[in-house]
Amino acid sequence: MTILLSGKDLILATKDFAVDTPWRSWWSIGSTFFLLALSIAGTIWSPHILLQGFCSVLTGLLILRSFVIYHDHQHASILPHSKFAEFMMRVYGILTLNPSSVWKSSHNYHHKHNSKLRSAHIGSFPIMTKEKFLNSTPAQQRRYLFIRHPLTILFGYIFTFLYGMCLQPFMMYPRKHFDCLLAIVVHVSIGVFLMMQFGVGTLFLTLIIPCFLAYAMGSYLFYAQHNFPGVIFSDHAGWTYEKAAMQSSSYLKTGKLMAWFSGNIGYHHIHHLNAKVPFYRLPDLMKKVPELQNPVTTTLSPVDIYRCLRLKVWDVEAQQMVGL
Repeated sequence: MTILLSGKDLILATKDFAVDTPWRSWWSIGSTFFLLALSIAGTIWSPHILLQGFCSVLTGLLILRSFVIYHDHQHASILPHSKFAEFMMRVYGILTLNPSSVWKSSHNYHHKHNSKLRSAHIGSFPIMTKEKFLNSTPAQQRRYLFIRHPLTILFGYIFTFLYGMCLQPFMMYPRKHFDCLLAIVVHVSIGVFLMMQFGVGTLFLTLIIPCFLAYAMGSYLFYAQHNFPGVIFSDHAGWTYEKAAMQSSSYLKTGKLMAWFSGNIGYHHIHHLNAKVPFYRLPDLMKKVPELQNPVTTTLSPVDIYRCLRLKVWDVEAQQMVGL
């Protein structure tokens, strides 16, 4: 008779995989940053505009992968004791509009409160019940719908990262989030340098287009991982960590190439079950533990993207996310 794991036993089943392999982590960082440097160089010095365009798109995809690696380091799942890695990732966070002072605190909060109706909004997209939305003022409704709007997600470069991750935190707590101001200054300075040295075309190919692509994909992936048909949200009384991981975090199924570029972030139910598991061990962990093999699944198909984006509020009576 097979005993199905649940609760703490299911979390304990992931423990053997929550181990960093330093050479593998360094290889992931080194190879990704090397390819990123080559692709950036290609946007500047490639001899043909089509090759430059290819390198520009490739740069965006590699920014996405490097961000997931950065995300893993912030969870201390890779290279937790390396001072050099800590310094490198702090610099990376500033260069990519993800200052660690904001990302680490808000994202850790998100993991601890994932799918809680009353506190899921910090470090994540806000969730209102249908009743609360209908009883809100028109201004509150517009703000809520704006944050969750498909165009806001598409322009994550501006709204999620430049404003949400940098400008807003600095304006609220300037001393605590000084690195947010530094990130904006560095980003603008890089843009001015590229434009002055190489022209407006290179500015777009090297900085604007890659960041637009990477942050649009990153914003949508983060949205779809917790806003999908079948997701469950709970009040504090009905909430458990394991339930939040397995029922409120999706498995975003992709091909092998996209899984590589997205750093296996699609295995999000496992990541929320144990954030200490390095991204390169997530597929093997899913294969080993049967209880992890039947999560709520979504994909990057146009139909599934539409199904996720149309969800707006939590219907308490129906116990599901619905549109308006």
